[in-house]
Order: sequence, then C-alpha cells, then structure tokens
Amino acid sequence: MSKMTVEVVTPERVVYSGQAEMVIARGVVGDLGILPNHMPLVSPLKTAPVRIKTEGEKEVVMAVSGGFMEVRGDKVTILAETAELPGDIDVERAQAAKGRAEKRLNEKYPDLDFQRAERALQRAITRLDVTK
Repeated sequence: MSKMTVEVVTPERVVYSGQAEMVIARGVVGDLGILPNHMPLVSPLKTAPVRIKTEGEKEVVMAVSGGFMEVRGDKVTILAETAELPGDIDVERAQAAKGRAEKRLNEKYPDLDFQRAERALQRAITRLDVTK
C-alpha cells in the first residue's frame, strides 16, 4: 500500500511526523478519511481525535483541538491549536475539567460564556477518548 507523509504541528512543536496509509480527522462537515493521492484539500477541524493509520492495524491517535488540515500531493499537514498524544494527557486533570465544564453548562449562569464552556467540555471529552 502506498504511503503519505503526515505532520501534526502546534505553535509549540511538531507533535507527529511520519509515514501513514490513512488519516481520519473530523472536519466541520463530518469525518474525513484521507488516503495517499487524495485531491488537494484545506479543511477546518473540529475538536476531536485524529487517527493516523501507520501500517496494517497500527495507528497513532491524538487529541486535536482547533486548526486546519491541508492535503497536498502526498503530504497531509495538520496545523492545530493543541495536539496531544495519549501519553501526554493527564487523565485525572481531563476528568476534572470535564466535570467543571458540565457543571458550568448545567448551572446556566447568566454571564456564562456558553461557547467557551462547550469548547472546554469537547476538549476534555476528546482527551479522555484518546486515552481509552
């Protein structure tokens, strides 16, 4: 099977760089499955796990929030606000953040920044998803 180069980059660092057979990410219009020789594409990404299938059944999964995916030739570049591999995630901290965000959303404070709380909840859920 042919391969493509995949890079996941945040403002701080290159989180992943390597060869892959497929990349699965959640764009604003739904899940995107990218195979080698995919047509050129730029898509905003939602906060969700990104799966990089490296070989056979092997895959790298990471929690990505915000950013874009660009596909050009045999290169996929994900420019993300944050991207974390499962080993980088503090599960207890993510569970606490999820609890705080859910509590905020349930209490319905009049001055609550609803979108900010929802984004925090989605980030926490994504982090927990990739550590399972």
